[in-house]
Amino acid sequence: MRHLISLTDLTDDDLHALVARGAEFAAGAVAKPLRDEVVGVYFRRTSTRTRTAFTSGALRLGAQTVTFGPGDLQLNTGETTEDTGRVLSGMLDLLVARTADATDELRSWAAAGPMSVVNAMTAEEHPTQGLTDLTTLHRHFGRVEGLRVLYVGEGNNSAAALALALTRYPGTELELRTPPGYGLAPEILATAGEQAARSGAKLSEQHDMAALPAGFDVVYTTRWQTTGTTKPTADWREVFAPFQVTGALWETSPDAVFLHDLPAHRGEEVTAEVLDGPASLAFAQATHKLHSAMAVLEWCRAVRS
Repeated sequence: MRHLISLTDLTDDDLHALVARGAEFAAGAVAKPLRDEVVGVYFRRTSTRTRTAFTSGALRLGAQTVTFGPGDLQLNTGETTEDTGRVLSGMLDLLVARTADATDELRSWAAAGPMSVVNAMTAEEHPTQGLTDLTTLHRHFGRVEGLRVLYVGEGNNSAAALALALTRYPGTELELRTPPGYGLAPEILATAGEQAARSGAKLSEQHDMAALPAGFDVVYTTRWQTTGTTKPTADWREVFAPFQVTGALWETSPDAVFLHDLPAHRGEEVTAEVLDGPASLAFAQATHKLHSAMAVLEWCRAVRS
């Protein structure tokens, strides 16, 4: 069965095909490969874009959907993860799940039976966000290869997905500027570094905003309060303050576009002039969540065609 639990599970060809297919859906491609399929949508954490994207994407591809909220499954009354997976796999063709907990839970469901599983966000990684980001770049620039991206902010699950996705493209450069103590997880950084060495990409991470290079194509940030997490120290806002994205970053990268995975808090991680300004692709990026979701659902279903 095909699953999307981590971007590291994909071959380079699969990753590139998913991004390209998302761009095709954004350009108006139409398909109904999920006709007569049933897609479960289980969100244990809040979601506006991802939940709507996968629900509407499944419907547009011809599927029926069953939705579960955080209190709907017997997991809350002590049923095991394994038993839940065995039951759901006998009734669903695909399960899209956001837990904000450990990824291993999704892997246990993937092993339970004939049901594809899609990671709509766990604590470690947000793979469908990474695909959305690259689809947005593909649509805007006509390519991903060779783009120079500056990421500013916490090394959270969205940053992890960006690093794991972008470093699979030759000639790309990803510069991460993350607050001290809030960088990428060491294992994510190591894996992304290995991918960069293999593909010919460049990856670096620093923990200040000093001596930024010029000429970025993209400036990207995420909100400081990541869904489902808390900060370990009370003074974290002081640590994050120098990493706010302001218009000053465009002085040396005047042609850069701005990305944000949303929701955004204007005046915290980004100023209103940037988020709502002419360089911002943040709301187009949000729309591309639908197109990436459709690409993922179609790809998972293709093995049964």
